[in-house]
Formats: sequence, structure tokens, C-alpha cells
Amino acid sequence: MGATALGTLRSGGVSMHVNKVSRVTTIARVAEDLGEDEDWLHQVANEMDVEDGIIWVYGVGDAAVRAFTDFGIETLVELIKIHKANPALLGPSEP
Repeated sequence: MGATALGTLRSGGVSMHVNKVSRVTTIARVAEDLGEDEDWLHQVANEMDVEDGIIWVYGVGDAAVRAFTDFGIETLVELIKIHKANPALLGPSEP
């Protein structure tokens, strides 16, 4: 896109969504920071959608890691509270 087109988008009244996420935190780091089991957090996070602040970060090959925006961590913390108050919500745990 040339400079003229960019100027038109900026000053022409066109409203565009701009992603304001500047960083994400991996689920392993969140588990460590919160003192929670990472596998359990994966189960809790299964309820979350992109709108809740969760994303997948893909690396080389098939490597993929769950990560959270700051809003996603806040959402996850609320889900943790809900699931700790009612552990049956996740269903039976595996042996």
C-alpha cells in the first residue's frame, strides 16, 4: 500500500480495527505466576474464545502454545475462581 493510500485511510474517515495487543504470556508462565497446575489450566482455558483474550502461538513445525493477553489472564483468573468454587464443572478428572 503506497503512502497516498495510507494517507487516505488515515484522514479519509475510514475506521479500521487496530489490534492493540503488544504482548502475550504463555500458559506455562501464567501457571507458574499463579501457582496453578498447567494441565488443569488447559482444561479451564478450553472454555475461552479469542474474544476472551486467548490465542494460539504457532512455531516451527507443529509446535503451538496457548497464550493470553492481559485481558485473557484476567478472564482466566475469574474462571479459576468459578472452577475452584465448583470443581464438578470440568467433569470427572482423569486418574
